[in-house]
Amino acid sequence: MSEPASADDHPHPGTVKVMMQLMKLRVIVLLQITALCAILVHDTFARYGVMDIERTWSQTLWVSLITVVGGTLSAGGSNAINMWYDADIDPHMRRTMNRPIPLGHATPQFALIFGSIIAIIGSSLFLLVSVKAAFWSAFSVLFYVLVYSMWLKRSTPQNIVIGGIAGSTPPLIGWAAAAGDSIANANMLDLGSPVPWMLFFLIFLWTPPHFWALALYRSGEYGKVNIPMLNEVKGAEHTVFQSKVYCVLLLMLGSVPCFWPESGLPLLWAFVSGGLTVWYAASVWAIDPHEPFDENGRMPKAAKSFFRSLFYLGWMFLSLVVIAFIPPGRLGFLGPL
Repeated sequence: MSEPASADDHPHPGTVKVMMQLMKLRVIVLLQITALCAILVHDTFARYGVMDIERTWSQTLWVSLITVVGGTLSAGGSNAINMWYDADIDPHMRRTMNRPIPLGHATPQFALIFGSIIAIIGSSLFLLVSVKAAFWSAFSVLFYVLVYSMWLKRSTPQNIVIGGIAGSTPPLIGWAAAAGDSIANANMLDLGSPVPWMLFFLIFLWTPPHFWALALYRSGEYGKVNIPMLNEVKGAEHTVFQSKVYCVLLLMLGSVPCFWPESGLPLLWAFVSGGLTVWYAASVWAIDPHEPFDENGRMPKAAKSFFRSLFYLGWMFLSLVVIAFIPPGRLGFLGPL
């Protein structure tokens, strides 16, 4: 195992900085982008008459503010609670040994209490705009903590596949927050449109190849602490093959507007998303399971795929926003349907 980091080499940065580190704010940024994109797409469709609801820019700004604050607190709380639960393994992995608990900057009990408080506050904030948004925020927290962190992560190589449900909810939260009380029924699955669910599945299908690339380029770390990541259990070749399968599924998902016009997604997005998916998939296909490790014990091509996956997801959501802003009729049959 890797030697635990020494607190002597890392002076205490202050309580506020420790809280931010427990929340893993850099990880949350991408999630918040997907939620905000869902809000912008919803409200743009509403302004163009695609959605049966009227929206003003002040309403969009208010919902976006609630979503950013509430989403950051709820997701940050989940991350802090996860660090409490993983306090036994984090000191022995290179990517986690410099977290606040291994360094002695925070106790596991502090992480648990702090995470629980801000997660509750974050999910509760969504009640200001939508009960369904609050439901999906709370669902995400509970699923991540109870199902992924405490059960799946240490018990099955499919941990990141099933556990990815928690990280796929931001578009549902953002869309539900934007819709507000316009969806009056009590069915939490009914968000008034298939669009947020397709965005949910975009993140869900993206998560396995994204995270498996991370596991590959840090090969061996999870095995040392008995976390059954797919590459540790089934090998690198099987992991790369599974990642390619998910890339194909991503390509199929992006083509939805071509054969389901009623989905509401602009047809142009099928072409843009297809090009972006091929660009990302090329990095997955380039991963060599037998590639020699670099001086840091990592697989360079897997690292490249991991970082490209971050840009891919961001560009997928941002491109949909840009296309949604184009007035109907400007692009002919390629415009909003």
